Amino acid sequence: MAFYVTEIFHSLQGESTRAGLPCVFVRFTGCDLRCSWCDTEYAFSGGRRMSREEILEAIAAYPPRYVTLTGGEPLLQKELPQLARDLLDRGYVVAVETHGQRPWDALPAAVVKIVDVKPPGSGEVAQKADLERLRTLGPRDEIKFVVASEADFRWSVEVIREYGLEGIGPALLFSPVFGRVRYEDLARWLLDSGVQARMQIQLHKLIWGPEARGV
Repeated sequence: MAFYVTEIFHSLQGESTRAGLPCVFVRFTGCDLRCSWCDTEYAFSGGRRMSREEILEAIAAYPPRYVTLTGGEPLLQKELPQLARDLLDRGYVVAVETHGQRPWDALPAAVVKIVDVKPPGSGEVAQKADLERLRTLGPRDEIKFVVASEADFRWSVEVIREYGLEGIGPALLFSPVFGRVRYEDLARWLLDSGVQARMQIQLHKLIWGPEARGV
Protein backbone atom coordinates (compact mmCIF):
# COMPACT_ATOMS: atom_id res chain seq x y z
CA MET A 1 0.00 0.00 0.00
CA ALA A 2 1.28 3.48 -0.85
CA PHE A 3 0.88 7.02 0.35
CA TYR A 4 0.02 10.09 -1.69
CA VAL A 5 2.39 12.92 -0.82
CA THR A 6 2.12 16.55 -1.91
CA GLU A 7 5.53 17.61 -0.59
CA ILE A 8 8.34 16.77 1.81
CA PHE A 9 10.42 19.71 2.96
CA HIS A 10 12.74 21.05 5.64
CA SER A 11 11.78 24.26 7.40
CA LEU A 12 11.06 25.85 10.75
CA GLN A 13 7.94 24.74 12.57
CA GLY A 14 5.68 27.76 12.19
CA GLU A 15 3.05 26.80 14.78
CA SER A 16 2.48 24.75 17.95
CA THR A 17 4.51 24.85 21.16
CA ARG A 18 7.54 23.88 19.06
CA ALA A 19 7.34 26.95 16.82
CA GLY A 20 10.76 27.99 15.58
CA LEU A 21 12.33 24.51 15.70
CA PRO A 22 13.84 23.00 12.54
CA CYS A 23 11.52 20.27 11.30
CA VAL A 24 10.94 17.91 8.40
CA PHE A 25 7.38 18.18 7.08
CA VAL A 26 5.55 15.47 5.16
CA ARG A 27 2.41 16.94 3.62
CA PHE A 28 0.01 14.23 2.51
CA THR A 29 -2.52 14.68 -0.27
CA GLY A 30 -6.27 14.68 0.33
CA CYS A 31 -8.68 16.18 2.84
CA ASP A 32 -12.30 15.41 3.65
CA LEU A 33 -13.06 18.95 4.87
CA ARG A 34 -13.25 22.25 2.99
CA CYS A 35 -12.60 24.95 5.58
CA SER A 36 -13.36 28.49 4.50
CA TRP A 37 -9.86 29.74 5.30
CA CYS A 38 -7.83 26.74 4.15
CA ASP A 39 -4.31 27.74 3.08
CA THR A 40 -3.30 24.36 1.65
CA GLU A 41 -5.93 23.77 -1.01
CA TYR A 42 -3.13 22.65 -3.33
CA ALA A 43 -2.96 19.47 -1.20
CA PHE A 44 -6.57 18.46 -1.90
CA SER A 45 -5.65 16.34 -4.91
CA GLY A 46 -2.76 15.06 -6.99
CA GLY A 47 0.37 14.25 -5.11
CA ARG A 48 3.12 11.73 -5.71
CA ARG A 49 2.61 8.06 -4.93
CA MET A 50 5.33 7.00 -2.46
CA SER A 51 6.05 3.89 -0.43
CA ARG A 52 6.78 4.01 3.27
CA GLU A 53 10.43 3.26 2.55
CA GLU A 54 10.67 6.14 0.06
CA ILE A 55 9.21 8.56 2.59
CA LEU A 56 11.62 7.40 5.29
CA GLU A 57 14.55 7.83 2.90
CA ALA A 58 13.41 11.35 1.96
CA ILE A 59 13.10 12.35 5.61
CA ALA A 60 16.55 10.95 6.43
CA ALA A 61 18.10 13.31 3.86
CA TYR A 62 17.48 16.24 6.24
CA PRO A 63 19.19 16.86 9.60
CA PRO A 64 16.27 17.44 12.04
CA ARG A 65 15.09 14.63 14.31
CA TYR A 66 11.65 16.23 14.50
CA VAL A 67 9.03 15.29 11.90
CA THR A 68 5.53 16.68 11.36
CA LEU A 69 3.03 14.60 9.39
CA THR A 70 0.41 16.97 8.02
CA GLY A 71 -1.89 17.57 5.07
CA GLY A 72 -4.45 17.79 3.81
CA GLU A 73 -5.59 15.34 6.45
CA PRO A 74 -2.86 12.80 7.25
CA LEU A 75 -5.20 10.35 8.99
CA LEU A 76 -6.75 9.56 5.60
CA GLN A 77 -3.53 7.64 4.87
CA LYS A 78 -4.19 4.09 6.06
CA GLU A 79 -0.55 3.25 6.73
CA LEU A 80 0.12 6.43 8.72
CA PRO A 81 0.30 4.64 12.12
CA GLN A 82 2.99 2.29 10.80
CA LEU A 83 4.96 5.18 9.27
CA ALA A 84 4.79 6.98 12.62
CA ARG A 85 6.01 3.82 14.38
CA ASP A 86 8.91 3.49 11.93
CA LEU A 87 9.94 7.09 12.61
CA LEU A 88 9.70 6.65 16.37
CA ASP A 89 11.82 3.50 16.15
CA ARG A 90 14.46 5.56 14.30
CA GLY A 91 14.59 8.09 17.13
CA TYR A 92 12.45 10.87 15.67
CA VAL A 93 10.02 13.05 17.57
CA VAL A 94 6.81 12.68 15.57
CA ALA A 95 3.85 15.07 15.46
CA VAL A 96 0.62 14.54 13.52
CA GLU A 97 -1.47 17.59 12.64
CA THR A 98 -5.11 16.59 12.22
CA HIS A 99 -8.47 18.35 11.96
CA GLY A 100 -9.70 16.09 14.74
CA GLN A 101 -12.75 14.73 12.95
CA ARG A 102 -11.24 11.29 12.37
CA PRO A 103 -10.21 8.80 15.09
CA TRP A 104 -6.56 8.84 16.06
CA ASP A 105 -6.62 5.72 18.26
CA ALA A 106 -4.36 3.71 15.93
CA LEU A 107 -1.46 6.16 16.28
CA PRO A 108 1.36 5.09 18.61
CA ALA A 109 1.05 6.63 22.07
CA ALA A 110 4.35 8.52 21.68
CA VAL A 111 3.06 10.53 18.70
CA VAL A 112 2.31 14.19 19.49
CA LYS A 113 -1.24 14.85 18.29
CA ILE A 114 -1.94 18.45 17.29
CA VAL A 115 -5.71 18.71 16.89
CA ASP A 116 -7.08 21.69 14.96
CA VAL A 117 -10.62 22.08 16.32
CA LYS A 118 -12.88 23.72 13.75
CA PRO A 119 -15.12 26.58 15.01
CA PRO A 120 -18.27 27.73 13.17
CA GLY A 121 -16.45 30.26 10.99
CA SER A 122 -14.57 27.43 9.29
CA GLY A 123 -17.77 26.08 7.74
CA GLU A 124 -16.76 22.63 9.05
CA VAL A 125 -17.60 23.01 12.73
CA ALA A 126 -16.57 20.15 15.01
CA GLN A 127 -19.42 17.95 16.21
CA LYS A 128 -20.07 16.60 19.70
CA ALA A 129 -18.36 13.25 19.04
CA ASP A 130 -15.25 15.06 17.78
CA LEU A 131 -15.18 17.27 20.86
CA GLU A 132 -15.69 14.33 23.24
CA ARG A 133 -12.61 12.70 21.70
CA LEU A 134 -10.50 15.62 22.91
CA ARG A 135 -10.79 14.23 26.44
CA THR A 136 -8.56 11.32 25.37
CA LEU A 137 -5.57 13.55 24.63
CA GLY A 138 -2.58 13.49 26.93
CA PRO A 139 -0.07 16.02 28.26
CA ARG A 140 2.22 15.72 25.23
CA ASP A 141 -0.63 16.65 22.84
CA GLU A 142 -1.96 20.03 21.71
CA ILE A 143 -5.38 21.48 20.88
CA LYS A 144 -5.48 24.38 18.44
CA PHE A 145 -8.36 26.77 17.77
CA VAL A 146 -7.98 28.87 14.61
CA VAL A 147 -10.46 31.74 14.84
CA ALA A 148 -11.78 34.15 12.22
CA SER A 149 -13.81 36.33 14.57
CA GLU A 150 -14.62 37.07 18.18
CA ALA A 151 -17.62 34.76 17.82
CA ASP A 152 -15.27 31.91 16.91
CA PHE A 153 -13.13 32.75 19.92
CA ARG A 154 -16.13 32.74 22.29
CA TRP A 155 -17.31 29.41 20.86
CA SER A 156 -13.83 27.97 21.45
CA VAL A 157 -13.77 29.16 25.07
CA GLU A 158 -17.13 27.49 25.63
CA VAL A 159 -15.75 24.24 24.24
CA ILE A 160 -12.71 24.43 26.50
CA ARG A 161 -14.89 24.91 29.55
CA GLU A 162 -17.70 22.52 28.65
CA TYR A 163 -15.29 19.65 27.99
CA GLY A 164 -12.96 20.47 30.87
CA LEU A 165 -9.93 20.90 28.65
CA GLU A 166 -8.19 23.57 30.69
CA GLY A 167 -5.42 22.21 32.85
CA ILE A 168 -5.94 18.50 31.97
CA GLY A 169 -2.73 18.16 30.02
CA PRO A 170 -2.86 19.12 26.32
CA ALA A 171 -1.54 22.58 25.49
CA LEU A 172 -4.31 24.94 24.39
CA LEU A 173 -3.45 27.23 21.48
CA PHE A 174 -5.29 30.09 19.79
CA SER A 175 -4.33 31.25 16.33
CA PRO A 176 -5.86 34.05 14.21
CA VAL A 177 -6.85 33.40 10.61
CA PHE A 178 -4.07 35.17 8.76
CA GLY A 179 -5.21 38.57 7.49
CA ARG A 180 -8.69 38.34 9.04
CA VAL A 181 -8.06 38.83 12.77
CA ARG A 182 -5.64 41.39 14.15
CA TYR A 183 -3.05 40.03 16.53
CA GLU A 184 -3.86 42.67 19.12
CA ASP A 185 -7.55 41.74 19.04
CA LEU A 186 -6.90 38.05 19.68
CA ALA A 187 -4.45 38.98 22.43
CA ARG A 188 -7.12 41.11 24.12
CA TRP A 189 -9.81 38.43 23.82
CA LEU A 190 -7.48 35.88 25.36
CA LEU A 191 -6.43 38.13 28.22
CA ASP A 192 -10.00 39.16 28.97
CA SER A 193 -11.25 35.56 28.92
CA GLY A 194 -8.95 34.32 31.66
CA VAL A 195 -8.41 31.06 29.77
CA GLN A 196 -5.01 29.51 30.41
CA ALA A 197 -4.07 29.12 26.76
CA ARG A 198 -1.30 30.29 24.49
CA MET A 199 -1.65 32.67 21.56
CA GLN A 200 0.35 31.69 18.51
CA ILE A 201 0.92 33.19 15.10
CA GLN A 202 1.99 31.49 11.88
CA LEU A 203 5.69 32.21 12.02
CA HIS A 204 6.41 30.85 8.55
CA LYS A 205 3.97 33.32 6.98
CA LEU A 206 5.71 36.24 8.67
CA ILE A 207 9.12 35.06 7.49
CA TRP A 208 8.39 33.91 3.91
CA GLY A 209 4.97 35.42 3.17
CA PRO A 210 1.48 33.90 3.12
CA GLU A 211 1.70 32.41 -0.39
CA ALA A 212 5.02 30.59 -0.06
CA ARG A 213 5.01 26.79 -0.32
CA GLY A 214 7.54 24.30 0.97
CA VAL A 215 8.38 26.46 3.98
